[in-house]
Amino acid sequence: VQGESLAKAPPDGYTLSVAGGNVWITPLLQKTPYDPLKDLAPITWAERSPYLLVVHPSLPVKSVKDLIALAKARPGELNFSSTGLGASSHLSGELLRSMAGINIVHIPYSGTGRAIIALVSGEVQLQFSSAASVNPHVKSGKLKPLAVTSAEPSALAPGMPTVSATGLPGYESIGITAVFAPVRTPTAIINRLNQEMVRFLKTPEAKEKFLTVGVEPVGSTPAELTLALEADIGRNAKVIKERGLRLD
Repeated sequence: VQGESLAKAPPDGYTLSVAGGNVWITPLLQKTPYDPLKDLAPITWAERSPYLLVVHPSLPVKSVKDLIALAKARPGELNFSSTGLGASSHLSGELLRSMAGINIVHIPYSGTGRAIIALVSGEVQLQFSSAASVNPHVKSGKLKPLAVTSAEPSALAPGMPTVSATGLPGYESIGITAVFAPVRTPTAIINRLNQEMVRFLKTPEAKEKFLTVGVEPVGSTPAELTLALEADIGRNAKVIKERGLRLD
């Protein structure tokens, strides 16, 4: 609905959308009346949020490499929770499954809270979640963190290695929040909006505020945002096709 509404909005520079992955991932899961790369004009990549791969403490693993080895030794026995089909927590797990060649079982829950409770209770064995969501349980010892899903180490998970560096080279899965306008918005307006938004996103004040709520400010050109979206769409499209995932 968000992508469709923006695509149909007047291109006057006053109607904008701050959107997350659902706007460009939903069209991969079901038919939509808009194309995210053709009907939306990218302005800037506002923020990103890597996920933390966490496991139940009872799982005898200390790294992603250990986890993959255990999953290969016990095919179909390890479950991972998510907040629903097509959610980032789901697709991050499917990407791990695909790239590592392992058989782990997806168990969807209605909401982040229930998915985390399932992991803490041992109902499932692993999950991909935002650091902010699971950090209290990590600090209390109820969950064990293995790695962060960004390509590089993240300030949101200090000292935590990446999935790519600890068992699965090339793995990357991050949450992207971006700002868009309707596709026919004049270039001069897009450029002015980009200039003002990036100026703010690059300030120390913005960095401090964003990190406090568990995300990293970015600030990019429209072209850089397009490349990031194409990469995210490509990664997820491959997994969605392999698994035959559909919402309709």
